[in-house]
Amino acid sequence: MYTISHVMKKAKPTAIDLFCGCGGISCGLQQAGFNVLAGVDIEKKYMVTFAQNFTMAKSLCLDISSTSPRNFLKIIGMKAGELDLLAGGPPCQGFSKNVPRKFRFLNDQNNKLIKTFLDYCEVLQPRLILMENVAEMKNGFNQAYTEEIVARLREEGYTVTQAILNAADYGVPQRRRRAFFMANRDGIELLPPSPTHDKNSSQLDLLSKSSHVSVWEAIGDLPSLKHGNGDQNCKYKLPPQSEYQMLMRNGQNTVSNHVARKLQATQYERIASLKPGQSHKNLPMRLQVKSGYSGAYGRLTKEMIAPTITRWVFHPGSGRWGHPVDLRLITIREVARIQGFPDSFEFIGSYLQQAGQLGNAVPPLLIKQIAQSMLHQVYKSDLDKRSMNFSKENFSFSVGSEKLMV
Repeated sequence: MYTISHVMKKAKPTAIDLFCGCGGISCGLQQAGFNVLAGVDIEKKYMVTFAQNFTMAKSLCLDISSTSPRNFLKIIGMKAGELDLLAGGPPCQGFSKNVPRKFRFLNDQNNKLIKTFLDYCEVLQPRLILMENVAEMKNGFNQAYTEEIVARLREEGYTVTQAILNAADYGVPQRRRRAFFMANRDGIELLPPSPTHDKNSSQLDLLSKSSHVSVWEAIGDLPSLKHGNGDQNCKYKLPPQSEYQMLMRNGQNTVSNHVARKLQATQYERIASLKPGQSHKNLPMRLQVKSGYSGAYGRLTKEMIAPTITRWVFHPGSGRWGHPVDLRLITIREVARIQGFPDSFEFIGSYLQQAGQLGNAVPPLLIKQIAQSMLHQVYKSDLDKRSMNFSKENFSFSVGSEKLMV
């Protein structure tokens, strides 16, 4: 494996995160070795959390659809071509499977920010580009947006790679499929990172991948709570019980945002009547709901991989958010663990705002592996080019009266 220090004696590669939200992509880029210069988002409440966690980066609350890319370069004090990586996850409501098909339109306003992101790519001319969106975006509308993304970037001299990746295959304890577009100006056909985890792995096979990270491997060390209880900052009650928990703690002694939301009486009664793994279909008749998501009022199990986290994770009727042991919903910290945010990452705002920040975030662990893979491939290409140039040159020196060629 190449690392930045092995390949280039230079400052950390730079990155800017458009549509940064609370900072999931930025967190992953930072872990991969990037210096995040700025995060940009229109949501003020999200930017408060970003500013809290990225104190060395510029926190820009901007509507980039009404801010020209050239003016943006002036704001951040850069010239075109100076940035190493431009990243972003444009809003995806126009593609989301949570929106009924009859309400999805090709020219939906919610989709146009993808084109705005491309406008910024064309003007900023970063060496690398990383764009994320929901998996449905890649093939939606007969791949109209995918074709436009690839065509516009190729016109600017970029080589573009596209892939749909599942976060669970990269060590995130959650089934979350997303589309990624990776581009570079070096002519490299970037390969997506190889999966590191597999549901069929065997501990007897030393060459196999690690098994998928389960819910309990992710949150089992966090203090037990009753609904309505918890502290914004508390000490761990147990030592880490898994490698994943050790990774998330990263030397922390305390953890924040571990508060269980107070449930209404009927909501609590429904959760309390269910066993781990059950959902609203298993409710007694008097507590039945008329309709709802398949996992509504569902409780997680210790062994399962969590479903995709959404912004509605605060509501028991919107998904399988019931704790596998305690009679409550999972806390913001437990949601953050399932999303792959380190425990040092602090979320700011009301409970609903924090849930929205997490539901819209990209798992940092997944971004870390994508970004590291991109760096390794580009820097390896740099080394290969330098090696080729070196071998083509003749160097001579004299030993006594004999001239030697190297």
